[in-house]
Amino acid sequence: MAGKKRGAKKPVPEFRNPQLADALQTQDMAALAFALRHGPTVVPLMRPGNRDDPRDVGEIWTYRDPNTGDVALLLFSDAAHKPEALPAHVALQSPGGLRAFLGVHEAEISTVFFDIAGPHPMQAAPQDVIAALDA
Repeated sequence: MAGKKRGAKKPVPEFRNPQLADALQTQDMAALAFALRHGPTVVPLMRPGNRDDPRDVGEIWTYRDPNTGDVALLLFSDAAHKPEALPAHVALQSPGGLRAFLGVHEAEISTVFFDIAGPHPMQAAPQDVIAALDA
């Protein structure tokens, strides 16, 4: 059986979006919108998806302020920018998946933070993120 490779593994996906990181670095809203529409976004997960079921992407984690009850969605350009205090699991959320999540939870989410712990954080209203994804 010459020529067969044993143990060939699928490449591990990079949990990052370089275009989103560049847009955050320059604080450019147009570039941010483009990056959201054309690449995945790193999201923290409360529960990871079932690896045997490609339809199960897990449950996206949101932050609820204990004092005000306001809910924030935290998005990241790179899994390395996720603070250690957040749930350990992350996923790459497609533009369509992010749009669907925001569409369902738009009324509950008061703000969206990008790379909240830096190096170049930004904040947007959920409606603005939806508009960017729909453009």
